[in-house]
Amino acid sequence: MYAIVEIAGRQYKVQENSYLIVNRLEAEQGSTIEFDKVLFIGGDQVKVGQPTVSGAKVSCTVTNHGKGDKVIIFKKKRRKGYKVKNGFRHYLTRLRIEKITA
Repeated sequence: MYAIVEIAGRQYKVQENSYLIVNRLEAEQGSTIEFDKVLFIGGDQVKVGQPTVSGAKVSCTVTNHGKGDKVIIFKKKRRKGYKVKNGFRHYLTRLRIEKITA
């Protein structure tokens, strides 16, 4: 069974006992979070939400917080002597999908 869930404005396809990396969530490591914006449930029985499936939930456990890969921003204007190099790393949260209830 799998589901399509909206988490922090983005849609993700999730399955039970799998991991998911999303933008940083305000939750402590080891805590359990439930998402109720389930848009679609697939498997033996297909349920399509209008816009969400009523009564469906996805429960997750926060495994850890971290940072993503570094993204380099390089700006240059030719013949002007202007060069700027910056970089940043996204703050991410890793979730373990525990249970999908329909």
